[in-house]
Amino acid sequence: MSDDGRNGRLAEAVGLREQGRQEEARDRLVELAARYPDDAEVAYQTAWAHDVLGLEAEAVPFYERALKSPGAGLSQGDRRGALLGLGSTFRILGRYEEAVATLRGAVEEFPDDGALRTFLAMALFNTGEHHESAQLLLNLLANTSGDPGVRTYRRAIEYYARDLNETV
Repeated sequence: MSDDGRNGRLAEAVGLREQGRQEEARDRLVELAARYPDDAEVAYQTAWAHDVLGLEAEAVPFYERALKSPGAGLSQGDRRGALLGLGSTFRILGRYEEAVATLRGAVEEFPDDGALRTFLAMALFNTGEHHESAQLLLNLLANTSGDPGVRTYRRAIEYYARDLNETV
């Protein structure tokens, strides 16, 4: 199959997913992934199709393939999405340590991404790292909230986020 055929079939499968035709999209993407095993974009879209259907365990190898694929690899946006998808999927599967490791690396790579920090906070909570989890969420809240009350107390929230156990 030519690259044009690959591109057309990939666009068609993504379109099916976007139309809510998840099973059809998944079937087409699994075929493409078999035909193009080193194609990061195809692997990422295939992982996503599995995730949408609640087939998290089946999504993992496709996320891993997408993130390790040689060649052109993923765009920055798709790489961020694949890291978030893999970390979130590990968390859903109860693979909390792998979720934390994946999401920590993602946050280091994309430090301004609030979604990655939020999912990392959830995974940290699952590993018993409640203090760090709350810190991440409080700092995210303080820095991104449009709520007037939060904005008024932003500095205090950031200060106490550093040490939630501090008392007077």
